[in-house]
Amino acid sequence: MLLARFTERATELLTAVPEEERPTQAAVAAALRQAVLEAFRSREEYVARMVEVDLLAGAPKQNANSLRKGIRTALLDQGVRCVDAPDGEHELFVVVEGDGEAFEVLRPAYVDQATGKLVLAGQLRRMPGPDGADSSAGSDDAANGEGV
Repeated sequence: MLLARFTERATELLTAVPEEERPTQAAVAAALRQAVLEAFRSREEYVARMVEVDLLAGAPKQNANSLRKGIRTALLDQGVRCVDAPDGEHELFVVVEGDGEAFEVLRPAYVDQATGKLVLAGQLRRMPGPDGADSSAGSDDAANGEGV
């Protein structure tokens, strides 16, 4: 069904192009073949990474810290950076709860290093500063609950 919809839409788009500018059947077939091969390659890479994570999780005497370190290494190998603190990168975090001027990281932020795009925004909780005094651990944007 998906292939049928794709074919229908591709045909519509090709007929909208003036005949002298249309790609040949061979060019279209080559482009489709390349796209399918790239999709399979991407899937193979994803499956291989998931297998690595599964093996890491099932290793004897594995503790949570070493598992997390292995997963973070795999993410970094794939070009995903994990940001555990908002220092200098407040735009990657969203304040989700609490009062005060200091912040606690509830969830790290993940950034695709190849594109610079945010994969998943981090979450912060506001809390009173040390000894009940308010001390800012974030920027004005983060303190105002603004961010991604």
